[in-house]
Amino acid sequence: QVQLVESGGGLVQPGGSLRLSCAASGISFSDYRMGWYRQAPGKQRERVAVITSDGNTNYDDSVKGRFTISRDNTKNAVYLQMNSLKPEDTAVYYCNAYWIYRGNSWGQGTQVTVSS
Repeated sequence: QVQLVESGGGLVQPGGSLRLSCAASGISFSDYRMGWYRQAPGKQRERVAVITSDGNTNYDDSVKGRFTISRDNTKNAVYLQMNSLKPEDTAVYYCNAYWIYRGNSWGQGTQVTVSS
């Protein structure tokens, strides 16, 4: 059974930083493309950043240069370092695992609030 557990969310002031972590279990982690998505109130869930099984990354334009996604296959973990946070980054952030043979799996989400 796939389990994705996010941590690291919280309240931060504009311009601040947070690091999200996602611990994965029940999957062959190194086979999966991992990603972070977010959903703000009243909006659709959107992709923030993904990292492929071989380490290639892709970012939404809104976070390029501010966010960095990384993975540690020895720990079955994926991270999202978020710098220069803005109020519009406020959302619930979800960890995603995707493999062509198993489809998508999701974590429960962690709240990120950027406010002064």
